[in-house]
Amino acid sequence: MDARRVPVFFYGLFMDAEILRGKAVDPRAGRPARVENYALRLGQRALLVPEQGSRCYGMVFDLSHSELEKLYVGADLQAYRPEAVLVRFSDEQTAAALCYNLFALADSTAGNPDYAEKLRQTLERLGFPEDYIRSVKSTDTAALHRHRTQTRDRHLSALAPTTR
Repeated sequence: MDARRVPVFFYGLFMDAEILRGKAVDPRAGRPARVENYALRLGQRALLVPEQGSRCYGMVFDLSHSELEKLYVGADLQAYRPEAVLVRFSDEQTAAALCYNLFALADSTAGNPDYAEKLRQTLERLGFPEDYIRSVKSTDTAALHRHRTQTRDRHLSALAPTTR
């Protein structure tokens, strides 16, 4: 009997089914999708950041929990954490999916141009929009960390009670 499978949204190189198979994972029911109000950022790895009006494209595959554990065991992947996202498919249908996201930025402030190029090639091969593919660039993670800190501080100050 097959293990229970859950839909998972991949937005980095794991959206390539061949890479998943190379990691002893059997991706099923692959379909292109996007998440709205999130933007893709690339440092050494890919991550999603909340950004109103943005969208991030990727693939949804059905995987078992044990397969997901296999994918996120490497030292450079352990910082990724699962969260729920709402994905929209090309037919405009929506579904909930798991998405592994990087919340803690790596110490390195350098981007990864090789990763960005591989990701652009993958997006092109999978037929994603050209303007999105062109937008994929390596990011200065120090600037991204400052942006996240400022966004967090704005949200916290908005939630803080005002004193009179």
